[in-house]
Amino acid sequence: MSFTQSSLKIGELATGQDLTIPIFSHECESATAPSVYIQANVHGAEVQGNAVIYQLMKLLEQYTLCGDITLVPLANPLGINQKSGEFTLGRFDPITGVNWNREYLEHNVDVAAWYKANDSLSDADLITQYKAVLVEACYTRLDSEWGITTGHQQAINLQVMAHQADIVLDLHTGPKSCKHLYCPEYDAQAASFFSIPYTLLIPNDFGGAMDESVFCPWWKLAEHMKSVGRDLQVPVSAFTLELGSQEKINLEDALIDAKGILAYLSERGVIEQKLVPATMKRYACYLKDYKKYHSPLGGMVEYLAEVGQPLAATEPLANILRLDLYGTDRALTPLNLNQACVPILHFASASVYQGTELYKVMTKVFEI
Repeated sequence: MSFTQSSLKIGELATGQDLTIPIFSHECESATAPSVYIQANVHGAEVQGNAVIYQLMKLLEQYTLCGDITLVPLANPLGINQKSGEFTLGRFDPITGVNWNREYLEHNVDVAAWYKANDSLSDADLITQYKAVLVEACYTRLDSEWGITTGHQQAINLQVMAHQADIVLDLHTGPKSCKHLYCPEYDAQAASFFSIPYTLLIPNDFGGAMDESVFCPWWKLAEHMKSVGRDLQVPVSAFTLELGSQEKINLEDALIDAKGILAYLSERGVIEQKLVPATMKRYACYLKDYKKYHSPLGGMVEYLAEVGQPLAATEPLANILRLDLYGTDRALTPLNLNQACVPILHFASASVYQGTELYKVMTKVFEI
């Protein structure tokens, strides 16, 4: 098999040049499996997903695809090129200050009214028609007579492609982070196929991210249909994969994650060959038990707790160094938590304000 490369215009610079993103796609002549959309690098510094897409394309050359696949690396050209010295700042739209991954369109479909008008359709036709509604809503927003922000235009162009797929993977990384997966609660079994040790089970609510913009409309429709006596399995699967730390490419590690994605696609029938997921222990917690720890004071931080490693209650989390307080008992302040947790990520810099989000940790962790 081979991929066709194209590009999509998502905006224009002040000097008139087009902003474009690369697209690699493969269309099956007679698709019998779910279609797939995978994007990477929506946040400028989160580059590892590009390496995963590269490794995935090389692996897919060895297999028979039974479903269409669309791959979009380098999905945010503005964010990727937003540099300050040696650092990439592209987490927030520099024009509006909005997180690039919170720009997607929320679909407030009146599912009760829509279903009442379409309840005579078969499941297959119902899915086709509802998908068309979501895509059309995106195009309507793009064509607003008032215009839309640069970030919103970029995000909704990506969302159009995602809505046309059955499986959507959004590849990210953290600041200093271990691998973890955001997975909707209704699709929790999917976590056992990816090569990712920690899973956050998220509620079926829209919080602005790509995965939520894709699955939430379908979950709401399925829940309404269930309430009136008709079962419809949510036909779309969408996940956010956090693939380690930002500002870093590791091709060997990318190969591991590409194989995990391939194992999931194999389970879903997207590739003809049957692949076995990696044998590893996998753990999870609910999003409500994923906690942020904020620095109680400003200073220089020594991060002691290793991401991805369980931390017992009261074990050292970090130290705050305050040289302005040298000679007092406040020069070095140890930090710890009174409950067991697994640190998942921590702030990238060693210098922090009071209130900086130092760590995110999973609590009430269980094996899956």
